Amino acid sequence: MQSFEKEINKAQVLVDALGYIQKFTGHVVVIKYGGSAMTNEVIKQNVLKDIAVLKSVGIKVIIVHGGGKDINKMLQRVNIQSEFKNGLRVTDQATLEVAEMVLSGKVNKGLVQHLERIGTHAVGLSGKDGNMIIVEKSMPHGDDIGYVGHITHVDPTLIKLLLDQDYTPVISTVGLDEKYHAYNINADDVATAIARAMHASKLVFLTDIEGVLKDPNNPETLISQIDTEKAEQLFKEGVITGGMIPKLKNCLAAVQNDVSRVHILDGRLEHSLLIEIFTANGVGTMIKK
Repeated sequence: MQSFEKEINKAQVLVDALGYIQKFTGHVVVIKYGGSAMTNEVIKQNVLKDIAVLKSVGIKVIIVHGGGKDINKMLQRVNIQSEFKNGLRVTDQATLEVAEMVLSGKVNKGLVQHLERIGTHAVGLSGKDGNMIIVEKSMPHGDDIGYVGHITHVDPTLIKLLLDQDYTPVISTVGLDEKYHAYNINADDVATAIARAMHASKLVFLTDIEGVLKDPNNPETLISQIDTEKAEQLFKEGVITGGMIPKLKNCLAAVQNDVSRVHILDGRLEHSLLIEIFTANGVGTMIKK
């Protein structure tokens, strides 16, 4: 008699996921797309296929992306030297033009092209479209770092229209101030602000780390769940350091304001998105109120 063990196992996976599929059908999930998923073609294809699966079961997916490495390459190509203040790049007019060209052109439309190829209808946008993202000039520690924006308002009207018509919005991180000047914006900030404006069920940060670690050099020290009280403790103990500080602060701002759950995932792990959303154990770090 022919063995159907493999097929039975596949069917069981679908049965196990059914409850989660029913729970999240029709819900909004915002994915901050970054890390190796932007630069490694194999990882990119796997992540985008996972996003296609989410959409196929009725989840409304919004993708937010940056593109720092691609911007750096283009700046080098056109021989524009970057100035830094306290470790932050100064975005002058020439740098902004390159950043917008790369973000809203090469990176954004490239992602749309990949999604269309695997059968997921997508529309590429920036925060300029529909006056979606309004900013004011960012002055970290009082330093003028040029055309870098701090978000003051998000109008989700255009995003909602696209989701209602079964499109996946792919959003690059350029916004406008009240005088309609363009500004570059931190991608984590954009993803958080859009998730809050959309009252998303989940905000997912795809990264190149396993999640929040007690010891950054030891993946075995992964913290699987953090609430606001636990986060305060981790900050006090100095466990959260470097680039994880602003990321976790964004996560906390989200769960304290309209977003049900935030997840920090390792995008390098195959199907990490599906494992996190459709299984009991999940992967990475989940942040809740």
